[in-house]
Amino acid sequence: MLGFSIQKLLFTVAVIVAVWYGFKWVGRMKEIRDEEAKDRLRREKQGSGGTAARSSVDTEEMVECATCGAFVASSGATACGKDNCPYP
Repeated sequence: MLGFSIQKLLFTVAVIVAVWYGFKWVGRMKEIRDEEAKDRLRREKQGSGGTAARSSVDTEEMVECATCGAFVASSGATACGKDNCPYP
């Protein structure tokens, strides 16, 4: 039958305790990894003179072509080939 027995109750309690402590352990490991990442970032900033390392990727301003609607670089834009294109 589906009656309660001491073995079933003890097993259920043991599973709940194991899951509880498993979640606590995972949370503790996450905190340790986050703290190590912060320390590593802090050391990198101090090593580069207090400024964050700049990305090697440069950005460029984009403008929308009034004729075709495509976005082109604001400097060095070339004609899209359509009539009345504002770019040379």
